[in-house]
Amino acid sequence: MSSSSLPPVSGTTLRSAPQVQALVSFLEQEAQPMIVLDPEYNILAANTSYQRQFATADKPYIGHKCYRISHHYDVPCDRAGEHCPMKKAYEKRGPDRVLHVHHTPRGPEHVDVELRPILDEQHEVVAYVERLAVVRSVSARPSAEGLVGCSAPFNEALSALQRVAPSMLPVLLQGESGTGKELFARAVHEMSDRANGPFVVVDCSGLTETLFESELFGHEKGSFTGANTRKQGLVETAQGGTLFLDEIGDVPLAMQVKLLRLIESGAFRRVGGLETLRADFRLVAATHKPLKEMITDGRFRPDLYYRISAFPIHLPALRERVDDIPLLVNSILQRRPGGKGRINVAPVAMKQLQSYAWPGNVRELRNVLERAMLFCDDGVIRPEHLPADLGMKAVERPVLLVHAGGLQGESDERLRKVMAGFRGTRKELAFHLGMSERTLYRRLKALGLD
Repeated sequence: MSSSSLPPVSGTTLRSAPQVQALVSFLEQEAQPMIVLDPEYNILAANTSYQRQFATADKPYIGHKCYRISHHYDVPCDRAGEHCPMKKAYEKRGPDRVLHVHHTPRGPEHVDVELRPILDEQHEVVAYVERLAVVRSVSARPSAEGLVGCSAPFNEALSALQRVAPSMLPVLLQGESGTGKELFARAVHEMSDRANGPFVVVDCSGLTETLFESELFGHEKGSFTGANTRKQGLVETAQGGTLFLDEIGDVPLAMQVKLLRLIESGAFRRVGGLETLRADFRLVAATHKPLKEMITDGRFRPDLYYRISAFPIHLPALRERVDDIPLLVNSILQRRPGGKGRINVAPVAMKQLQSYAWPGNVRELRNVLERAMLFCDDGVIRPEHLPADLGMKAVERPVLLVHAGGLQGESDERLRKVMAGFRGTRKELAFHLGMSERTLYRRLKALGLD
């Protein structure tokens, strides 16, 4: 990149111009998208990879604020209810990493952002280098497959997943039934170095001790009645890939000992066999059960728990990610088997879907939509197509009446009163009011309360 691509710098950044020029030349050799920022959030330069993935010819970005380009915000991320890596990198004088949803030429996408400060001889920050990587295993738009979401609780779980995926640490996914644990486990696999290997699912629920051992380790011919041939177990099938133990809280207590030995030694034997075999898999486990309580009453081994929970991730319930419901609804409608024609959801029906508490989470939402599709002859799902009791388990938090310009009449006054008496964080206030932090920021700005 030539020096002509850099805008003039002045003030405290003037002395850093040669360093920035050298930095730009270095970044051109990098395959990942990278940009150079000044301390005032202005984009000074970008490498070719960034231009290919994030830039468009009709939207200039050099000299523009990073938060305007990436988020379409009028203020930095931390003032819009999000984590700002520049603020953290400045405070730490070191790198900071965050998962954001950015506006890109392809639409909104999850982007893993790492920001590193450039310091001068006086240890003052003169510029920043930002590395961006699109997260491919998840969508911030309606999608026919994979994980979908962009709410703060969802992004928090996704950020943790993004951190641990490249390692070999065992991952424990904890969440209510129907929160998408298998999809998250598959995302761990797809983001890891073992993505080209097998992803093997072991459903631990409903298996007897004998059947569980045979399924997991395999068996030799004649090892028990009905064992007419040698069978390869799922541990062998997962060689070089990921073994996903779904509902690990249902593993029989006697089998927990053998599972612990497998994890600790990496060795096992088929049922009825004498040969010791070596295992090579990445372990991901999931449960909706309270394992710590089960340890207390003797139903789960503490040593096994500490082996599988090296990196626990909480998966949010659907009632915690209300902002994702329209995305999930449109994704489920896209995924219907053999579907012909487009199916839409009337706004009043969507509002009803968003006000329900969803004790069965995404699985229940899918069932409700599949039922509704059988009744919407004109391709539009309306309230009368939804179960009659859908409004009986509403999310227990106030819902404010809003329009495109902000909160209306009484709600404006109500928000002022809530603000005056609320002592929590802005994130907690947003949840209390039933909106995202970004929506709350816009409401407060419109009322002059930011």
